[in-house]
Amino acid sequence: MIQGVVIKKLKVIPDERGRLMEILRNDEGFFSGFGQVYLTTAYPGVVKAWHAHRKQVDNLTIVKGMAKFVLYDGREGSPTRGEINEFYAGEHNPILVSIPTGVFHGFKCISSSECLAINIPSEVYRADNPDEIRLDPYRSEIPYDWSRKDK
Repeated sequence: MIQGVVIKKLKVIPDERGRLMEILRNDEGFFSGFGQVYLTTAYPGVVKAWHAHRKQVDNLTIVKGMAKFVLYDGREGSPTRGEINEFYAGEHNPILVSIPTGVFHGFKCISSSECLAINIPSEVYRADNPDEIRLDPYRSEIPYDWSRKDK
């Protein structure tokens, strides 16, 4: 596992009225602050990657559909530099992925319908000075192939 990454198994509590799923609490040891909450989606087969942050910690979960999260540790001096982690998340595996600063990450919708992701980053997005490092998901120095592995 990439150093600093936290995976939290989320518990779904169903009853006759519906379901409840707690995602993130400020009393958890890995909680690093609150910036904002936002929803992003991806259509089937779409890849949203690669990006990393200099200050921000991302806390991502898929609340509808399924996605493959992929993380790459490109941090200088990290004991897990060069490591890649894959996590399958969503309706069939509700998890929160907490991604530390400097770790490149992205996801691909692997369900037959649009997947919905909620992110709870530690910082507020600043359009005039975004805390982002972006790389092309298909043409970059990250050695990862986004295609299905059974093909």
